[in-house]
Amino acid sequence: MSKLIHFKAAVELLDAILAGSLPADAQMERYFRAHPRLGVRDRGFVAETVYACLRRRRSLSALASGAAGPEASPESVVAAALVTLQGVSGRVLADSGYSENATALVERARTLDRSQWPLAVELDLPDWLLERLLVQYGEQETRALAGALNQPATLDLRVNSLKATRAEAAACLAGEGFAVEPTPFSPAGLRRRERAPLFGTRCFKDGLIEVQDEGSQLLSLLLEPRRNEMVVDFCAGAGGKTLHLATLMANTGSVYAFDISARRLERLKPRLRRAGLHNVRSIVITHERDARVLRLAGKIDRVLVDAPCSGTGTLRRNPDIKWRPLDINKLAQTQRTILAAAATLVKPGGRLVYATCSLLREENEDVVADFLAADPAFKLRPAGEILARRQVALPPPPNAGATSAAGGMADATLRLFPHRHHTDGFFAAVLERY
Repeated sequence: MSKLIHFKAAVELLDAILAGSLPADAQMERYFRAHPRLGVRDRGFVAETVYACLRRRRSLSALASGAAGPEASPESVVAAALVTLQGVSGRVLADSGYSENATALVERARTLDRSQWPLAVELDLPDWLLERLLVQYGEQETRALAGALNQPATLDLRVNSLKATRAEAAACLAGEGFAVEPTPFSPAGLRRRERAPLFGTRCFKDGLIEVQDEGSQLLSLLLEPRRNEMVVDFCAGAGGKTLHLATLMANTGSVYAFDISARRLERLKPRLRRAGLHNVRSIVITHERDARVLRLAGKIDRVLVDAPCSGTGTLRRNPDIKWRPLDINKLAQTQRTILAAAATLVKPGGRLVYATCSLLREENEDVVADFLAADPAFKLRPAGEILARRQVALPPPPNAGATSAAGGMADATLRLFPHRHHTDGFFAAVLERY
């Protein structure tokens, strides 16, 4: 297919993502369905280009316009990405349909003094996020973190231990032409450095593997569900962690998958069949105080709250989040409400894990500190001790500045970072009821 079509498609798709409300992956799926002429390789090229534009939007805009001011048009951002990240020449860019001066853009890419850019432009972060990260982590750590967030994520897999060992799953994938390696922390994890169409493999169809970030896998290990227990995944979504919890329980007991979205829970059903699991009950709730929640009060052994959050720890996969309006205070209030409601389910001696994929103290340590102050029946359990018992040895956390002052809990909670652990960014606190 012609370069003109590729360029036009990338511009149209980037514009649709930035102007719309759908997540980037959902908007891409919709766009590609509406443009069936784009083949597999064409879609791959367009998607890679658009994701690069989303990750590097501020610096690409500055390059396209020659200044670190207002955002450039989607057309100019795509053109700048093709020049700087893919080495496209001015002639090829002009032939692709770029309406501005392609030669001037290439020359700017070669000579522009990027050292004069503001830090937010250099790191491709919105101002509000940069300000928070600098306060929490300092400039050196923020630079390293931003650099990792602006790289594509690896493809992480979780092996279904009910059907295969990690070695058996790796051999199965290798036999189908997809080399993988063990993840360094999760005992059930496999990693592939490059994206690959694994959904069509026999290994996936037979339920030996699920796509799941290694950091997400560690959250289930913190909960430590046991056979024949009653467990609740309070914000289950499409059920990635639900599947892991049910597997850790060896298909015994009961795992309740709660979510307010019937559509998300519907996506869990084929995953359960493929995994061979029958100890999961999917329950659509209207809110955190739904009657179906209240009737389980004080009866549950273990509760996982993977709370809705800003998603700032997932920017490698979801870079469009950076450029959407977020009300952190409103999110934090929702998290407090959900955590308080989920805590009522835990019976004496039970455990609750509060987790987010956020990098921000307001959604993490501050929420937990307020909860502990309001409910003295719960105490914080050191996450590192639990992971060590599961043979998971993590490197020490960075000096988190203001984070360590949030209730003195920095050493007791789990913090994962893409630049240190090569996972998405995660926070988790283990809370036990006495």
